[in-house]
Amino acid sequence: MFDLRRLLVLRVLAERGTVTAAAADLHVTPSAVSQQLRALTEEIGVPLLARTGRTVELTPAAYALLAHADDLGARWEAARADIAARGNALTGILRVCGVSSAVAALLLPAAARLRENHPGLTVHVGELESEECFRQLLAARADIALTLPAAQTPPAGDPRYEQRVLFEDVQDLLVPRGHPLTERAEVTLADARTEAWIAKPAHNDSYDLLIAACAAAGFTPHITHHVKEWFAVSAAVAFGFGVCLLPRLVPIPAEHPVVRVPLQGSVRPVRTIIAGIRRGSGEHPLVATGMHAVEAVAAELAAAT
Repeated sequence: MFDLRRLLVLRVLAERGTVTAAAADLHVTPSAVSQQLRALTEEIGVPLLARTGRTVELTPAAYALLAHADDLGARWEAARADIAARGNALTGILRVCGVSSAVAALLLPAAARLRENHPGLTVHVGELESEECFRQLLAARADIALTLPAAQTPPAGDPRYEQRVLFEDVQDLLVPRGHPLTERAEVTLADARTEAWIAKPAHNDSYDLLIAACAAAGFTPHITHHVKEWFAVSAAVAFGFGVCLLPRLVPIPAEHPVVRVPLQGSVRPVRTIIAGIRRGSGEHPLVATGMHAVEAVAAELAAAT
């Protein structure tokens, strides 16, 4: 009997590249991953892995199997959704994750509504970078993910996922109070080309967005400090260490003497927040209810901006 769980292990291994990394995503031991892959090889009847030194590589047969795995995975998700929809009560655990600003502005308000309207539903919320969110979806450890498109995230047509544009989040220039740019009637991103910049770490989603926006405006930002948390980013600006791009979803701390400057001109940086789910899972009652709550919050935010 073919075991779809073993196919999931192969999909995660193909995504992560090593048995150790795949085991971490699946929350199992590396030996358990190896055991599942050996059993899958026996079921298929052809080698799926080739060892190269201390690493393993997927064989052509494994890639051929993966070409079918996405459709099989989607059909299994649709089957689960169909069976779950036949129940009368909305109960169970909905696992959602997202980037920090989306967690604060979208996921937590949606989770609060779900808690009020569906007492039998438990929502687990996690804050992760976009790339990790998709890995959690693939490993079936998250059901809904709010992410930012980036070089490290799957393309829109990736057959493993369904991705929907959820919210367009404008980014403003954040400067210290009294900065000369606050006196101008209009400010473009290029007007800040000679400024020192505060940026998120290079592995962070927002870092790529900053570099791309500045490149579109015709300059490379002179990054003087890398700071991860938005509160600390705002503090660095307040103390005069540089300027930054601040999404509208992120509030300005009241105690920080900073000014949010809307940007004009041809380059107006916008973050697109994407809601991702596993393909085929959209009709599952838990996922559908969760998506409805998230989309309602996003619509209200869009109307208010």
